[in-house]
Amino acid sequence: MDVSVILPVMNEAENLRILIPRLAALLERERLTYEIIVIDGPSTDGTSEVARELGARVVPERRRGYAGALTTGFAEARGDYVLTLDADQSHDPDFVVKMWRARTRADIVVASRYTPGGFAYHDVIRRATSWILNLFLRQFLSVPVLDVSSGFRLYRREVLKDLELTSSNFEVQEEILVKAYNAGFSVVEVPFTYFPRGAGRSHAKLLSFGWKIFQCSLALWKIRNSRDAADYDARAFRSPIPLQRYWRRRRHRFAVLWARGADRVLHIGCGSGPIVQSLNNAVGLDYNYAKLRFLRRFAIPLVNATAFALPFKDGSFDCVISSQVIEHIRYDESIFSEMYRVLQPGGTLVLGTPDYSTAGWRAIEPIYSALTPGGYQDENITHYTLDKLREILSRYGMAIEETGYIAGSELILRCRKPRAEDRARDEVSAVASTAA
Repeated sequence: MDVSVILPVMNEAENLRILIPRLAALLERERLTYEIIVIDGPSTDGTSEVARELGARVVPERRRGYAGALTTGFAEARGDYVLTLDADQSHDPDFVVKMWRARTRADIVVASRYTPGGFAYHDVIRRATSWILNLFLRQFLSVPVLDVSSGFRLYRREVLKDLELTSSNFEVQEEILVKAYNAGFSVVEVPFTYFPRGAGRSHAKLLSFGWKIFQCSLALWKIRNSRDAADYDARAFRSPIPLQRYWRRRRHRFAVLWARGADRVLHIGCGSGPIVQSLNNAVGLDYNYAKLRFLRRFAIPLVNATAFALPFKDGSFDCVISSQVIEHIRYDESIFSEMYRVLQPGGTLVLGTPDYSTAGWRAIEPIYSALTPGGYQDENITHYTLDKLREILSRYGMAIEETGYIAGSELILRCRKPRAEDRARDEVSAVASTAA
């Protein structure tokens, strides 16, 4: 089935008599297979009977409130895409055609009142309140969407699959959008004109609605600023916090300059940061699928795998980057043997990790941990030093060609994998030295 249409309703019989036939005619004209699911509130004006007469499937909401109606609809939907809109005729069904055509551009299509070309025919107070609310939400939650509260949306089914929604009412719109974006899904806004409702009256209470949104936003802010957020690395590069921005950009400078000119680069643990985006002919590899999902929009070759078993042939790359990865995973020799294996002879390894022998890092980590409980100190489970890395790399004949530090604490190495002739020369030198 192409699309499931979800209509949360309560006492909307008159509006459904107009809306459902228009939706059905439009979807049939576009030659889409579809279902219209009416989630009833419950209503007392014959809404369920009208919906059934018009060919819709009626499902009672399983949890009270607008959020409960939406989650009920999501659970019932069978389409590859899920369309949500208000049943009060404020969302023009003919606009669905534009949304359907935009589905190839992103995972979520939002009918937007505030993107250029959009408009809302509210009264002045409601229009101003809505505009201010959306401005606050996109700034506070760092979501690049102008109409965060729009409920007129088209979702690719995968977006809704694993969302855990806790909202009770209309604030669920913000929760869905933020959690989906946090999981790496992309959003596109299509300019839309909002009209006043048809028959009946709105069920939204402005003050209650605003308070719920504020409460929900506080919880969502924590989610958005978690390191698990798909775009965390990308946002850190542009961070308003000077130290964080400096740190990320110094790391970027080392990696990109040392990898410059390489024909084929593998970035292990690429996250969603700009390093892999800045490199030509690069492949990004990460264990966190949400971060890879975020990077899909940049048309970068991506692989979901672990550093313990790289899914590439021997000598596939002439440069391998591993920055801020090895300290987050248990020590295993395969981490280093795998990087060595996929690197071409003569290739470059860029390796970065905190140097636990430096006074700088020993001072920084406790401070950072105090400011962010559960932060990097708890995640850094393997502690490396320059001497330890020299010892490990020497076992593979890797030569450290250059050493760099960020703030005297984070170590970055540029290493070279030996060629066959280098090994032969070293063996001759060793024999000569022994004979002497």
